[in-house]
Amino acid sequence: MAVAADIPTSMTVSYRCANSVSGKTSEVTPERTEPWTLVGLDSVMSASPWRTFRWHRGQRHYSGSFWSATERDLVIYESRLELARLLFADFDRSVQRILAQPFLLRAEVAGAPRKHVPDYLLLTSTGPVVVDVKPKSRVTKPDNMFVFGWTRQAVESRGWQYEMWSEPPHAELENVRFLAGYRRDWLFDHELLAELRAADLDGTTLTAACQSLPDRPRAIVRSAVLHLLWQQHFTADLTHPLSGNHVLRKAV
Repeated sequence: MAVAADIPTSMTVSYRCANSVSGKTSEVTPERTEPWTLVGLDSVMSASPWRTFRWHRGQRHYSGSFWSATERDLVIYESRLELARLLFADFDRSVQRILAQPFLLRAEVAGAPRKHVPDYLLLTSTGPVVVDVKPKSRVTKPDNMFVFGWTRQAVESRGWQYEMWSEPPHAELENVRFLAGYRRDWLFDHELLAELRAADLDGTTLTAACQSLPDRPRAIVRSAVLHLLWQQHFTADLTHPLSGNHVLRKAV
């Protein structure tokens, strides 16, 4: 299917705003609909998920909620692949906000009414990024390509970025998933973290870093080092399985 050359000005975006009491969501207001070309980023970023998910026996997708260090709150996901993208977003230091199921786009495209809810909206240091998640085996199906095509045009017409995301390299995903276990900063001794940040660990192995403070319990030091890897105070090559031989580099 071909995609219309131009996105019509009649395209609208619908979103659901949440009333907030002491920083916590209390209830969801009725939806709002505005022209896509005119809606403010602040309005969209304050939205509650357009749809939420139910769980039932025998369902094909594994949906749930993930506690995001970026949001310091739960973020929903509809599938294990969406959870993988959420993990990578939470690990990415350029990502400042993560919204799941952020809004509903409506437009007439190729002579028929169309609608689409993207999977994520990320606010990054380089601007908003709208993300759709789909397995590689399904990306090239004509119906999906058509939806992603006009969605990309709509998003890029705002000067935003659009991303079609599929399965990442296995080793990288497993490493990020492992490090996510050390994402909760309140669980770590801040004095210990400060000692590790001040230590000359650039170029040392992960094993050596974990042994760098002999007066501290090694298991506690190891957890703190892995937390600093999650925070990317230290970086390492995550393209192959993480081991004690990985060399740490101090992030610039």
